[in-house]
Amino acid sequence: MATEEPVVSTGSTDERTSIGISPLAHRLATIVGFLVCVEIASGILQGYYTPIYRDIADHLGIRDASVNWFEAAQLVVSALAVPLLARLGDLIGARNVLLLSTAVTALGSWILAFAPGFTTFLIGFAIQGAYVVWLPMEVAIVYRRTTRPGGAARRDRLTRRAAGVLVGALELSVIIGAVTSGAIVDATSMTVVLMIPAIVVTAVLFVIWCGIERDPRSSGGGIDLGGLGLIVVVLGLVMGGLIAIRVQGPGQPLGWLLIVVGLLMLVPFVRYELAQPEPLVDVRLFASRLQWPVQLTAFLFGMSVLGAQIPLSTFARTDPDTAGYGLGATAGFVSTLIGVYVIFLAIGAFTLPLTTRWLGARGALVMSALLVAVGYALWLPFHNSTSQALVNMAVVGVGSGALVAALPVSAAAGAPPARTGFATGMTNATKTVGGAIASAIFAIALSSTGSIQDPVRGHAPLHGYLVVWSVCAAAALLAALGLLLMPRPADPGPAADADAR
Repeated sequence: MATEEPVVSTGSTDERTSIGISPLAHRLATIVGFLVCVEIASGILQGYYTPIYRDIADHLGIRDASVNWFEAAQLVVSALAVPLLARLGDLIGARNVLLLSTAVTALGSWILAFAPGFTTFLIGFAIQGAYVVWLPMEVAIVYRRTTRPGGAARRDRLTRRAAGVLVGALELSVIIGAVTSGAIVDATSMTVVLMIPAIVVTAVLFVIWCGIERDPRSSGGGIDLGGLGLIVVVLGLVMGGLIAIRVQGPGQPLGWLLIVVGLLMLVPFVRYELAQPEPLVDVRLFASRLQWPVQLTAFLFGMSVLGAQIPLSTFARTDPDTAGYGLGATAGFVSTLIGVYVIFLAIGAFTLPLTTRWLGARGALVMSALLVAVGYALWLPFHNSTSQALVNMAVVGVGSGALVAALPVSAAAGAPPARTGFATGMTNATKTVGGAIASAIFAIALSSTGSIQDPVRGHAPLHGYLVVWSVCAAAALLAALGLLLMPRPADPGPAADADAR
């Protein structure tokens, strides 16, 4: 038992092996150390912009509602990037894809720093979405480098531990990014503020280049370009319809027509994928009873965990004395709000084994979805003080953290061994699609004034925020109902429980 635990040493390889560190464990620790740097950059990107969206809107001279299109564009790019880049990882190696996606993310980050207006910023923010594939590629790098004949159990254990370290670094860095931007936004120019993430991502590019060794020979095969093209058309038509509704108003038929045509295009997409030997989306697996409730939950969960970030930020920054609602919070407080959310997200993830033991795998998922629903429903009556906001986000955070940790595991458990990568990757893809659609819907809700005129030019109406919270709560409730249709897993028994430990 003791020989499998690494022991710190500065000696040679032979000395390390003799005292308990195998060459594999030492090499893996080195690789994970470099990959932690990548996740630090990922966390900074995910936490940095949220406290300063109001400042970005002022910098670009746009309305609050228009900021939602940044998130929608990035999520669409992310949803398309996950299956494509994951397949490229099998073809050209995960390390090469990690380099490619980091270079693209750095380009998008530098565009943001010097963007002169809305359109350029939108393009940069969308390109920056390539970072979404970092964690799956990192896990693939670790998994491939721990593969040994007869060592599957130890390989899986080492991969899980490495993934835990990477996710921990990510969550910590989200707080660091949020606190940093909130602290400096009033002390310097917006260009300098936006340059910091670009510098971090650029530095990580060199870390990957110098620190991660090249991949072993990759598998053969090709990319399902036809499937990729069809899914681009589907998402393009649906998002185009939402944009048309935003620009022309819900009374015009063009937007609704584009959405209907986009949904109808799912029919030829499904037929095409069913006929492919190596489809981009394994429709048969996706439609199985063990998969579709999990993937549906990921889609609905993405509407809140990704789509609601910007509305929550702009609501908190709105001055109640001028708009009649809002928290009048500074960027620093929004950073604190994000920090509280991430802490409770971690609590939800770390307590998942305990709740699973009490309620079972399906019961833990249902409870987590219900917590998200309750947390967003609390925003409807309780949104007038910072203490109420902190309580609401704490409830949402516990449920969200458990779902983030549980959904990929549930997807993998319901897939054959050869398709676990696809199943876990699709939870990320469907989540980002849900977030992209929700961001567009929320942009429409926050820009629609109905019979109530905006109290201050540029501020969204309060009823728009009520729509956002209602949609998030309803989506989480639907996810809980869908999860009840998932088959209850068989009891693995005490032997399996011992193996898990």
